Amino acid sequence: MAFPTIILPGYLAGAPEYGVLAQTLQTKGVAAFVVPIRWHDWLQTLGGRSVTPILRSLDATVKQVLQQCKATKVNLVGHSAGGWLSRIYLGEKPYCIHPGDREDCVWNARSFVATLITLGTPHTSLERWTRKNLDFVNLSYPGAFYPEVRYVCVAGKAVYGDRFKTWLAYSSYKLTCGKGNCWGDGITPIAAAHLEGAENLVLEGARHSPKAGLWYGSPEMVEHWLSYLE
Repeated sequence: MAFPTIILPGYLAGAPEYGVLAQTLQTKGVAAFVVPIRWHDWLQTLGGRSVTPILRSLDATVKQVLQQCKATKVNLVGHSAGGWLSRIYLGEKPYCIHPGDREDCVWNARSFVATLITLGTPHTSLERWTRKNLDFVNLSYPGAFYPEVRYVCVAGKAVYGDRFKTWLAYSSYKLTCGKGNCWGDGITPIAAAHLEGAENLVLEGARHSPKAGLWYGSPEMVEHWLSYLE
């Protein structure tokens, strides 16, 4: 039987957007829960500020689910920024890199996590507001850092970045990996969505957002990564 699975929403997204994904997993026999954050909970993290408020919500959900399901471990599914936040959550190094971070700096949750699946997560960035947080993640926990955790990184191949035809994708890719002319999910380029040492997947046609139609959490796309939750 699969461990219970907790879904951490992406940047500026709230739990309601992931209800269909949770229901899809439940129909497949996976006890699925979404961290109950709202889109405006992300506002306090704008401008590259601390993501500790989101990590607190994740931690509370993990503890609640472990108790409710009488489980020893959970699986984490992090969409977009939720993926790299989950990498902070696994770690034992103090995340006290922002003014005001005095408590809750060490989560050390890897003993409670069996598998981390990241969906369209930008694991790298050249954007000034996200560099501080992502540099901490990648310098502290490079690649699939903890051997006791299974890392599965899912990228989408749906939109080719073109400066004139697909300007948004081109600009987003360039800010993320330094190259705009490449494939990705419309927001995150494939190169940035994968980690060294992880089980890296590419889903043809998968777009970034739950609002984009066919995306990572659509039932036909879930089939490609569902087995990693077992």
